[in-house]
Amino acid sequence: MAKRSVADIEKIWSNVEGIKKLSDRAVGFGPFGVGLDGLLTWIPVVGTVYSVGASGWLLMQAVRARAAPGTLLRMVSYLGLDSATTAVGEVVPFAPDVVDFFFPGHLLAAKALQKDIESTHWVEANEREAKASGDHDRHLATMRSDPQKRRIVYLHD
Repeated sequence: MAKRSVADIEKIWSNVEGIKKLSDRAVGFGPFGVGLDGLLTWIPVVGTVYSVGASGWLLMQAVRARAAPGTLLRMVSYLGLDSATTAVGEVVPFAPDVVDFFFPGHLLAAKALQKDIESTHWVEANEREAKASGDHDRHLATMRSDPQKRRIVYLHD
């Protein structure tokens, strides 16, 4: 795997923010919103292609950001439900489309990934070398001093 930097992780966070808004919050109505995912669900095949494509892209970003397994599972659950309602809408008209219109699967998955990114202490180094040099203990202390951080990810592993 290619070496990543904190800037790469920040770019992933920003890209996920864009798909979150585009898919489920392009137009907001107070606490509710509608995006391309909800609008395109009413167009046969196009809505399914968009929903499944956006879901795959979000999961790819999660893998690139080395998301925790629990985060990946949560994302798969949200995106699976979202894509399933879209696909069922291809066969059974109307009812699944209504569910998909109001269920913000991409939004929930994107928020889960962004929360995972924010709760990670990112280190642009190799874990083995950090442990050998004693820097790993410093990284652990830094992570523990911030109550929001829950794990360390070495980007050059």
